[in-house]
Amino acid sequence: MAAYRRLATTAPLPDTGTLRGDVLELLRGANRHWSSPLGAILRELLSAAGGATDFLAQLQDRSGEAAAAPWLTVLGRAVARGEVAPEALHPRVATVAVVLLRNEFVVRGVPTAPDDVLVEITDEVYLPLVRSRGTAPG
Repeated sequence: MAAYRRLATTAPLPDTGTLRGDVLELLRGANRHWSSPLGAILRELLSAAGGATDFLAQLQDRSGEAAAAPWLTVLGRAVARGEVAPEALHPRVATVAVVLLRNEFVVRGVPTAPDDVLVEITDEVYLPLVRSRGTAPG
């Protein structure tokens, strides 16, 4: 796990001017990462981990607040633009899209998710969810 962390890099956050655009870019980046040789290493580690609680705890530490940060930032920008209400700023809500994408890799075993899946996650699940949390200002 430590070797994987050393190899992983952080991509710059998208700032397309819309929540939909930012979400699609974040998902496309995650898709590229998980489709890469480095992503294959992570998928293999997850498969091999099975019930290894120490390893899974390390993975949860890495995927907790740090993984939510870019999603909360993108949602924060959308709140500032009036696209969504502040009630959308919850880590579990913020990360739903990337969790659904991860499901494509881990549960369904796809080597890469087609772009239409990313659009479907965004348009059919993520945007309706975040827009339903409270009333957007303005």
